[in-house]
Amino acid sequence: MSNQNDLKIPVGEVILEGSLTLPSDAHSVVLFAHGSGSGRFSPRNQYVGKEFNKAKIGTLLFDLLTREEEDEDMVTAEYRFNIGLLAERLIGATLWLKSDRLTKSCLLGYFGASTGAAAALIAAAKLPNDIAAVVSRGGRPDLAANYLSKVVAPTLLLVGGLDIEVIELNREAMAKMTAQKKLVIVPGATHLFEERGKLEEVAKLSINWFLRYLVK
Repeated sequence: MSNQNDLKIPVGEVILEGSLTLPSDAHSVVLFAHGSGSGRFSPRNQYVGKEFNKAKIGTLLFDLLTREEEDEDMVTAEYRFNIGLLAERLIGATLWLKSDRLTKSCLLGYFGASTGAAAALIAAAKLPNDIAAVVSRGGRPDLAANYLSKVVAPTLLLVGGLDIEVIELNREAMAKMTAQKKLVIVPGATHLFEERGKLEEVAKLSINWFLRYLVK
């Protein structure tokens, strides 16, 4: 059984909307950091989040941009590659969880996709004592640039076998990382893992990673 709460999280001058799901006996929460054009209502994020919850892992699915920013980004693409802004929003949400009575004792991890994976790695580098593990799904860790060597959280990089360009970008980024790291290429999957059974594989690999490191 899980408790789900719709949240309004103050971060700087904006309010971010999210959904926190805490299974009974959960000792950890994974924050989802999505890429452009995605959010807490993304079917892919919703599916993976529910699989995490079945494994007794809490989840925070939230929007890194406000509705107004999202609308503007659809026209101008102003925000989607503003990785620094996305990272600061993720840090703000993380600090909020650390101060909330329901989650302050939980271990925390990040699940990042696309540009959100870069934001997750930057946030993890800036919060080395607070983030216990990171998973990148079809991510662009290369966009975390100089922060890669500062990440101490064990990091799993998941890339579709047909996502050739992103595979190479992940390999280059991983070479700059000094933390525990692993690259898994999912055969037959494209960038969004839309092929039959591939998102299930992502969820299983991610759960195994988080259960390994999000333990007290």
